[in-house]
Amino acid sequence: MSLYIEEEGGISLPFDTEETADLVIEEALEYEGCPYEVEVSLLLTTDAKIQTMNQSFRQINAPTDVLSFPLLEYETPGDFSRVEECVETVFDPESGELMLGDIVISKDKVLKQAEDYGHSPKREFAFLIAHSMLHLFGYDHIEEDERLIMEQKQREILERVGILR
Repeated sequence: MSLYIEEEGGISLPFDTEETADLVIEEALEYEGCPYEVEVSLLLTTDAKIQTMNQSFRQINAPTDVLSFPLLEYETPGDFSRVEECVETVFDPESGELMLGDIVISKDKVLKQAEDYGHSPKREFAFLIAHSMLHLFGYDHIEEDERLIMEQKQREILERVGILR
């Protein structure tokens, strides 16, 4: 698995973000049974920058905690059986890895939400990575039944890596 991390803004999170992201991404891949080596890009940014992105991509003029930009479209979330039909557009020609997509996380929100929810910034960050990975696998939470599925999967992924509330 290749994880490409870019960080901007003056805030630093108080733990090893690359190690935590690697751990959660690898577990999410295992949990969903992804049969490919993958590539994920992660941008750690500020509220101001994610607000601009949220406005551009979702027409919501407010900062958010995480944005996910999947490169694949799934008929059924987490079903990788048809991925090879798009081999020329979803596999990196140099590495051969499946390009899942991009994750953008607000470091400001990680710190604020960890405080609001009474858990560590590392736990909040891990949660956002798990949440976003599920989006990269085609899951959503618009409908109630979808939300419940995502919540269960997020919880189980975090339990499997031992990052609990």
